[in-house]
Amino acid sequence: GDKFDFMIIHESGHEWFANNITYKDIADMWVHEGFTAYSECLYVEYYYGKDAGSEYVRGVRQNIQNDRPIIGFYNVNYSGSGDMYPKGANMLHTLRQLFNDDEKWRQVLRGLNEAFFHQTVTTAQIENYIDERTGLDLTPFFDQYLRDTRIPVFEFAVRGDLLKYRWNQVVDGFDIPLKVTIDGKTVWLKPSSDWGSYVLPRDGIKPVVDPNFYVIPFDNSIH
Repeated sequence: GDKFDFMIIHESGHEWFANNITYKDIADMWVHEGFTAYSECLYVEYYYGKDAGSEYVRGVRQNIQNDRPIIGFYNVNYSGSGDMYPKGANMLHTLRQLFNDDEKWRQVLRGLNEAFFHQTVTTAQIENYIDERTGLDLTPFFDQYLRDTRIPVFEFAVRGDLLKYRWNQVVDGFDIPLKVTIDGKTVWLKPSSDWGSYVLPRDGIKPVVDPNFYVIPFDNSIH
């Protein structure tokens, strides 16, 4: 964060999210601030590399309070939590991992500004646009990060050569895939709120969760 003038970069980012795309209700203010906070990460990535950009956005997690949802109350001039900045950015960074295709991800960011050029929008319009581009139903994903205060917990337990895992502290239907490293190999797991399993190449190996996902790993092996 000491490598650039935060205010200049952040406020310049609003030329896209705020001055080009604007929310209809201040309850959806995250459309301005979440995307613009994430643009700081993209700036760092462009000048200092992808790892630096990812490290930057992960670093702002320390500012997340999870005090109330990012989306506020509609029709009463009430905005959501200030988490719309750091948590909004980390939600988008997590979404980028689900795309697993950086070029497609950038096309979506640019596409939002083309599809909603000089319009006032709702969160629902943004969600629907992204759903259509991914072919996924991301409703539980957005519900979790925008309308809930809990951080998803990836709970796992290793028993010999069997890995058991599930999502905990999540909204109904939350089943996003998760990238982990197992014995040096990248593996995409598909947790849900029910326990799933994965056969390990040898006894006692534990998964390492990709830190670019805004989730909490919890090792239940010894509990």
